[in-house]
Amino acid sequence: MSSKENKGLLPIGFGNAVSKDKIIAVLNPKSAPIVRFRDELKKDNRIIDVTHGRKTRAIIVTESYVLLSGISFETLIDRFHE
Repeated sequence: MSSKENKGLLPIGFGNAVSKDKIIAVLNPKSAPIVRFRDELKKDNRIIDVTHGRKTRAIIVTESYVLLSGISFETLIDRFHE
């Protein structure tokens, strides 16, 4: 991926966005290791929930924080590459 493709903001739902160049990974929250990862981060208050009470459909890991998004993993990946 070129640096030109990676610039800009990724809309993650409900008026929220994250800088594409700060994203390390977009994870599918359905696997057992990712569920444990999310639960540990929640216990330590190191996660930002932007689902607005909806089901977590993607986990976004950035350089500074981890976000829970209600937008599907597949949709976020498609948006990232636009």
